[in-house]
Amino acid sequence: MIGKKIKVVAVYILILAAGLGVGLGLAKLPAMFKKPYVEGNYAAYFPDTSTKVVVYGTETCPFCIKTRAYLKERNIAFADLYVDNSEKAKKEFGQLGGGGVPMILVGNRRIEGFNQAALDDALKKFVN
Repeated sequence: MIGKKIKVVAVYILILAAGLGVGLGLAKLPAMFKKPYVEGNYAAYFPDTSTKVVVYGTETCPFCIKTRAYLKERNIAFADLYVDNSEKAKKEFGQLGGGGVPMILVGNRRIEGFNQAALDDALKKFVN
């Protein structure tokens, strides 16, 4: 009798674990097929023709801080716009469809979040 109850509980645990696994996997599925950047004409958002990179971020976002440090380590000049301190930056961020920070513009690419591979690829194409 006790052995049968243990088997029933074990089956329920397996079903629950499988359901959680499928649920978590399906939630991540769209991100697997999402392109790491969006292409467009972002020329209006660059402060001048010599600036090749623009970062929209906040002061406290750890990924914004990481993005800025990454660009500085590579001696990449960039316009650093804080959406939490500047109404102009906040407005532009909204016009760009900003959903999260950092939002990085490199040439004709808009990268949302710190994605080192996408950033390196864009920097090679538009900055170096």
